[in-house]
This record gives sequence, C-alpha cells and structure tokens, in this order.
Amino acid sequence: MTLIKSISGIRGTIGGAAGDGLTPLDIVKFTSAYGSWAIKKSGKKKIVVGRDARLSGNMVNSLVVGTLQGLGIDVIDIGLSTTPTVEVAVPDEQAAGGIILTASHNPKQWNALKLLNDKGEFISDAEGQEVLSIAENSDFKYADVNDLGKVTLDGSYLQKHIDKVLALPLVDVAAIAKANFSVVIDCVNSTGGIFIPALLEALGVKTVHKLFCEPDGNFPHNPEPLPENLIALSQEVVKKKAHLGIAVDPDVDRLAFVCEDGNMFGEEYTLVAVADYVLKNIKGNTVSNLSSTRALRDVTEKAGGEYHAAAVGEVNVVNKMKDVNAVIGGEGNGGVIYPELHYGRDALVGIALFLTHLAKYGKSVSSLRSSYPGYFISKNKITLTPEMDIDALLLKVEEKYKNHPHTTIDGLKIEFDKEWVHLRRSNTEPIIRIYSEGNSETIADNIANKMIADIKDILHLKD
Repeated sequence: MTLIKSISGIRGTIGGAAGDGLTPLDIVKFTSAYGSWAIKKSGKKKIVVGRDARLSGNMVNSLVVGTLQGLGIDVIDIGLSTTPTVEVAVPDEQAAGGIILTASHNPKQWNALKLLNDKGEFISDAEGQEVLSIAENSDFKYADVNDLGKVTLDGSYLQKHIDKVLALPLVDVAAIAKANFSVVIDCVNSTGGIFIPALLEALGVKTVHKLFCEPDGNFPHNPEPLPENLIALSQEVVKKKAHLGIAVDPDVDRLAFVCEDGNMFGEEYTLVAVADYVLKNIKGNTVSNLSSTRALRDVTEKAGGEYHAAAVGEVNVVNKMKDVNAVIGGEGNGGVIYPELHYGRDALVGIALFLTHLAKYGKSVSSLRSSYPGYFISKNKITLTPEMDIDALLLKVEEKYKNHPHTTIDGLKIEFDKEWVHLRRSNTEPIIRIYSEGNSETIADNIANKMIADIKDILHLKD
C-alpha cells in the first residue's frame, strides 16, 4: 500500500491501514485540511468537485463531498468529468478551488485528490505544504448543523467546456468537418469515453470508431498513453483505414496520436505539432519542461519566438508560461496547455487544435510527423542507497561538464549542441532519473550510458 503527498496532490492505493494507503480516514483528513486552507486563502465557501471513472471514484467522491459539507462549504459536484473540465469550472463558479478525484495515468488501484486554487490552477508547492501542515496538526474546525454546506449536482460542464473550445479563434470547425476525418479513439474506459466522442461530434467528425469508451473504470490496459499500451489502437487504425488514432489517459489531460499507418506520432510531438499550428498564426514564446524534446525549441525559433524551459511539473510550466507570456506550452508527456482557454493540460483543446492543423495541412498524419525534427529520448535511472548524497553527486557531475551549457533549476541538465541529458532526483524513490535526447536512438542511448558511467565512476561503483 502506498500514500504519497507531493506537489501533484495526495495520491495512494485504495485500502490498507490509515497512513499507508488512501483510506477513508486519509481522504477525510486531507479534504478537511484543503477545505480549511481554501476558505482561509480565498474567503469563499464553495468548492468544485469532479472525478474520473475509477472503481473507487464513487466512494472517494462521497467522502470528499460530505467532508466539505461538514466544513460549511457548498459543493458544486460536476460528477464524471475530466481534470481540465474541473479547471474550467472553478473560475466559472467563482469557487475557492477544486478537487479532482483521479490518479491520472496510474493503474486502477490508485486514486488521488488533485487540488486547485481559485483560478482553477494547481496549488503551488508552498501552498501544498500549508495544506499538509494543516492536516498534520488537525487544524480544522467543522460547521454547526445550521451551517452545513449544500451540494449542487451540475452536469452542464461537458457542454460548457466543449463550447469554450469551439469558441477559440484558432479552432476551425468548418475546416475539420470538410476534411471528413475517420478517427479511432481509445479512452481507457474512463471519462474520455464521454467527453471525446461529444467533442469530435461537435467538431464535425462523423466517423468515430470507439475502443474502450465505457466509463466503468475497468482499464483494459495500463492507462498511461505510451506506445506499448496502445497496440490495440494502432491495429484498429490500420484495420479501419482511419486517418488517425487518438488516445487519452483516465482524466483526459494527456493526449497521444497514432498515424494512419499504425505508427506512433509520439507523445513528445503532441505539443510540438499543436505549438507549430499556434505559432503559424500567433507569434510568441513557448515553454515546456526540461525533460521534453528539443523539437519544440526548434519549431519555436523557426517561427521567430523564444523557447523557455521550466522545472518538471505542471505548476512550474504554468508559472514560467506566465513569466514569459507564452502563447502555448506544456509537457512532453502529451500535455498541451493553451492559455487562451486556461492554464492547465487539456486533451480536448489539444485535439481541436491538432485536427484544425491537420485539416489545413492537407496531408497524412505521418507526413505531418515527418515534417518535424526527428529526435529520440532515452529514459534511464540509477538506483542509489538512501544514505548517498544525491545533491553532492550532481555537483560533481556539474563540475565535470562546467564548460557545456547547463542549468540546475531542476536537477542538472547539460546540453551538447542539439543533444542533451537531464539528471534529476525522484520525489518518491532513492533514484536519479536520466533522460537524454539525440537525433537517433543510438546517440540518445550513448549519452545516457556515458552519464551513467560518469556517475558510477564518481561513486566508485562497479558494473
């Protein structure tokens, strides 16, 4: 059993002893802490709650809603929803914040409380620490019986979210409809099965083949939208002779595409393609995290904009986007953040912008993919014993490569012309993650292997 308290929220496996998993006691404690923090922070007593279709969702939802009521907070329960939909709903409702009940791409035994501020954006690390402190000290007080919060069930936000996407100037419904796309979708039996077909219909896509669109929480495969988990989607795209495949994760904030030939477009290139389209229409800057592909920088600079890197984590990317007034940003995990709609990863807006781009491009998805720089990312890790000083280790690596461009805003990233390597500590394990990128798989692997050898040499480890 696992319980993890981090910048990503409170997440854990369902069951076990309190404090060891995400048990009912833990759910009540952390909801109480967050609700108390939200009241104090905003002065408002209204919270938006939405959830993905996980098996534990209904149970967790009941506990969260009841706890918020007990604090005297009115709840807008938007039911089966998506992370970006809750993010959109919070400012619309002028709420103190929002709680999304989802463990994102984690398997079905996991669930989580993702916590939003009154702007519908993820709370900062400092704010998260405040919430954890309140929880640790049980620093919350419940309302008297006459002051309990009220619950409003609101099923209108599916349409409201879609309407906001359709209203964006760069979303061209007529062009998408004219292209007459045939699409296969894999929604991993979560809420994408409700939202993605509705979005595609609104965009004028008439031929939609559905895979795993029953929102019952029985994930048919590992729900992270990676190539090894999208084999059925790839096969179905070829079988149906579709123009493309679309995959989302359980809470619909990550987005991956499959080309018409069954090959992966590459989740790193979801943001690259959408940014390319946006930059063709609006000159501006872009942001992604340090572990994302260099292709975004190439596309941005070609369009006359400036690329900026942020530390890993959606909050960090959003903050950097605001700092540099970015017109588009996100993460290489298929997360598209389009600030004209809201500051959060949103697969719905990503799909609408991508399909508009594809319709105007007028060629196949594989042709579009080949128009971008071809980079490969190699992902590795080194397991360390807990007593090892990772910070001291990174300082020694930095010293060795001090004559190369590098940054230490999140671990250590070193650049070698158009190749790079990023070393960062895990938040949850005694390991160093090593991401490297080159213009071939071999080069990316060689960079990683060289860095692993350097680290072992510094630590005097043997292979």
